[in-house]
Order: sequence, then C-alpha cells, then structure tokens
Amino acid sequence: MNRLLIVILVLTLFSAGCVGNNAEGTTKVVDGNLRELPHIEVIHFHGNNQCYSCQVVGAYAEETVNTYFPDELDSGNLVFRHVNFDLPEDKELTQRYGAAYSSLWIGTYTEKGFSAEQDTNVWYKVEDRNSYMSYLSEVINEKLAGL
Repeated sequence: MNRLLIVILVLTLFSAGCVGNNAEGTTKVVDGNLRELPHIEVIHFHGNNQCYSCQVVGAYAEETVNTYFPDELDSGNLVFRHVNFDLPEDKELTQRYGAAYSSLWIGTYTEKGFSAEQDTNVWYKVEDRNSYMSYLSEVINEKLAGL
C-alpha cells in the first residue's frame, strides 16, 4: 500500500511540472514553425511577375518591420514574409488569408484563433516612403497593443 501511495505521489509531482503555466506564453505550430501565441504576421502576397508598385508595397513593408520592430521580430511576436501565391508550396497560406492578387495582409494569431485583414491603404502611400512607413508602423503598433 505504501508503495502505491509513493508511486502516485511521484507521478503527481512529475506531471505537475508538465501542466503548469508557460511563462513564455502558449505555442502553436503555424506554417510548419513553432510560434508564440499571440503574434502578428505581416505578409506581402505577390505573383511571379510584379509591377513597380507591387514591389514597393513589399519592400516598404519589410523595411518598416525591420526598422520599427526588431525586438518584436526577434521575439516572434511579429513575423514578416513575402509569399508568392503562384507557387504550390504557398497555396495553403494564400488560401488561409484569401489573397488572390498582390496585396499586404496582417494576420493575428491568438489563443482564440486567427483573423486576417487586408490593408489596401498602403497602395495610396507607395509614392511617399516616409508616409507609408509611418502609417504601417501605426497599424502594426495597434495590432500588437491589442494582443
């Protein structure tokens, strides 16, 4: 009887460390990668052939996140990607976001699920790099603050 009690006690103590609160946050596999939840994805969707404006939307978005959010990128709270919707390996992600043409999307992953929002305002700012970067950094800050 004492052995059974000791075994139960040991198993209880061992399993308690496995179900505790994760100090780093919850993790989930997203696009084949383990990501912290919650987090934000900024994705520039494009095809094989890109016009000048399509290239600028992606380049300015990447510059914005690299300039204003290096800590968030390092921590995994923010992810940036260029995704070619013409490639078969990007089909699933393209469908998840609903991207059908060159576009900039912001996806939010939380414990409650996933939501995606296309940002069409960036197209009106491709002629002014500073305005584009200022605008997009504000949008990303709002999304991060809402996590």
